[in-house]
Amino acid sequence: MIKSIRDQYNMAFTEADYQKFVHACQDKYHKTIEFKVCETPIFIPADFKSKVLTAGEEIIDLICNPAFKHTSKKAIPENCFVPGEEGNPAFIALDFGICIDGSGELIPQLIEMQGFASLYAWQHELGKQYKAHFPIPDTVDHLFNGLDERSYIDLLKKIIIGNHQPENVIILEIEPDKQKTWIDFYLTRSMLDIEPVCISKIIKEGKDLFYMKNGVKTKIHRIYDRLIFDELQARKDLLLQWNLTDEVNVEWVCHPNWFFRISKYTLPFIKSRYVPETIFLNELKSIPEDLENWVLKPLYSFAGHGVKFNVTRSDIEEVMPHGDVFILQKKVTYKPVVATLDEPAKAELRLMYLWEEGKTRPQLVINLARLSKGVMIGVDYNKK
Repeated sequence: MIKSIRDQYNMAFTEADYQKFVHACQDKYHKTIEFKVCETPIFIPADFKSKVLTAGEEIIDLICNPAFKHTSKKAIPENCFVPGEEGNPAFIALDFGICIDGSGELIPQLIEMQGFASLYAWQHELGKQYKAHFPIPDTVDHLFNGLDERSYIDLLKKIIIGNHQPENVIILEIEPDKQKTWIDFYLTRSMLDIEPVCISKIIKEGKDLFYMKNGVKTKIHRIYDRLIFDELQARKDLLLQWNLTDEVNVEWVCHPNWFFRISKYTLPFIKSRYVPETIFLNELKSIPEDLENWVLKPLYSFAGHGVKFNVTRSDIEEVMPHGDVFILQKKVTYKPVVATLDEPAKAELRLMYLWEEGKTRPQLVINLARLSKGVMIGVDYNKK
């Protein structure tokens, strides 16, 4: 999008350099990154950056509103409510498509949002590795608000570890070594000296939780939550001592309830030119005649599963009895803006915020970009 940097990057690109770049990211861990690592970052010009930042702040305004907790209470399914929710969401991620509006101008459009941790360690490493392997000038960077490597890692430590010792803080997942995002867990361990632990390895004694660290039973004071309820409920094979909905003596960062509070459930409440019109299915007065302009989405799904782009009346009628857990969202038109060596690519930008305890607002710290030449965007769809 910044043409001069884009042209220089594309002219210098070689497959050999790309392979060196990927190997530099993964080889020290003797494991293969299972998702496609994009051949290029996106170079965002100042005018579009300004629009994206404005869009993000408008949505953050809603989350910061004292009424938001009451508004979002119904978002949490009864069987997924976790006790012990305190404070604000430590992590917020907002996903914007790079789209065009009615007058042909580029505009960010909110596609998804989550009150859940994203790839804070991997995105920093990725930004560094791009600069180490490709011609990227110092005039562009992946960090925001004056952060550099040291201050960024210090901020992550402050938010994730808090006042505890690293050995008493864990990264909670299901079989973290087998997750596609294993590299983020490994990098987080290197940065913060905290262990990724499978929920099946947690030991529960009364209301206290423990894990085994180097053969020693170690108490858990704080949990960096990376576990998705959808995945947990699908894994009937896991033998658990601890039900996630039990009341236990731990602090959460970010508390699991925020995963539901800040989610697709929130979209109908946001009124902004940067947010496509969104309606709860059970609040439809009538089925729109122009269904070709709408997308049907289940509220409680992950990574785009269950989303229908070519919506029919029968699709809506089929799920209408469960209309409180579906939304209709106006389609947006992605603009393929990233010039590649053949056809241009569409893109989404994820703004990733951290919210320090005691602060009135979260701050934008880093970003993530996803590119695609297909219908869907995301690691489960971009196989080639």
